[in-house]
Amino acid sequence: MTSRPVVSVYNTSAATIEVKNQVPMPGVFSVPIRNDLVHFVHSNLAKNRRQGHAVYWEAGQEHSAESWGTGRAVARIPRISGSGTHRSGQATFGNMCRSARMFAPLKIWRKWHGKANITQRRHAVASALAASACAPLVMARGHRVEGVPELPLVMDALNGENTKALLATLNRFGCEEDLAKVRRSRKIRTGQGKYRNSRYVMRKGPLVIYGDGSEGLKRAARNLPGVDICHVSRLNVLQLAPGGHLGRFCVFTEDAFRALNNTFGSNRAECVQKRGYHVNRTVMNCADISRIINSDQVQSKLRAQRTSVRAHDKTKKNPLNNKQMMLRMNPFAKKRAELIAAREAARHTGRAAALKAKRSKAGVAAKRTRTQRDQALNTGLVESFAAAEEIIAEEIRQGNYQPGESDDEEDDE
Repeated sequence: MTSRPVVSVYNTSAATIEVKNQVPMPGVFSVPIRNDLVHFVHSNLAKNRRQGHAVYWEAGQEHSAESWGTGRAVARIPRISGSGTHRSGQATFGNMCRSARMFAPLKIWRKWHGKANITQRRHAVASALAASACAPLVMARGHRVEGVPELPLVMDALNGENTKALLATLNRFGCEEDLAKVRRSRKIRTGQGKYRNSRYVMRKGPLVIYGDGSEGLKRAARNLPGVDICHVSRLNVLQLAPGGHLGRFCVFTEDAFRALNNTFGSNRAECVQKRGYHVNRTVMNCADISRIINSDQVQSKLRAQRTSVRAHDKTKKNPLNNKQMMLRMNPFAKKRAELIAAREAARHTGRAAALKAKRSKAGVAAKRTRTQRDQALNTGLVESFAAAEEIIAEEIRQGNYQPGESDDEEDDE
């Protein structure tokens, strides 16, 4: 919303930009900007210029077709009669079939138009007017207003000018770049609409809002590309927010600007032209919520922040994986772990010392001595077995020994 005490009125007859006088800011520019309301009203009112259209009432159902009935292992959809062609026997009439009717054919008695509450429409127009005085919204909509001296732009009179003079006046007050943008954007409409008396499309330029004292403005501005005109008593959302987007660049005449208080009223004065209508007013003077909440006045009245203390641990922990839970269940677990670690350290130390002694010169000599002793014992054992086998063989040759005989067998007998 825009709230300034006065707005400058510029002199159009001067060669340069010159402020003629100042007028009070109308109350309609201080209403809250409601993008949702403007979009809703625009989407409904934009439907009212649609023309009803429909398809031919017998389209897709002009065939000579009849269902074959049951018993022929085909669907019961009507089929083209006749024979001798590919077309005969093909299904038709159903919306799933080729060359058949569409589903739910369009009718001209469809609900083409939309409705919007009159108070909603008035609120939307007031909100769109307030947005037209906000430079960031106007620039965000795509208008080139960097050279405009002030928003809203109010001129003293645009009545006696022709088209050439009006164009020169608009260019002098910073509208030249916006009008050039409109002329550059002219292109052929895409789709079938190019054949329906609306072949070209272009962007929107400034909207000139005039009063009763500028009736000749209509003839002067009707041939300027992108320039729309509207009487102050016939303002509508379709022109103030084309496409449902806020921020139309508006140029006011002085009489139209002064008439806005009678047209919409203000917070202190009731509307004259719209009986019973009151403009919206903002609920909050300061919309900075964080500043309000963090202020000392609010914080001093707030209670202390509550913190929730958990009475018990709701998560189940495995003592074998969680050391704290193991210590809670077995206080000796820490001492046991220390003892095990000490024992492992001693084992590693002893093994390292044993390996060092084994690989020393004394250890190598002791191993060599053990090896020689073991080899000598093995050699003596082999020789003893060989001598015993020779004795047994000699006894067998002499016949004194038979295999299987022994002193134990004799004792058993």
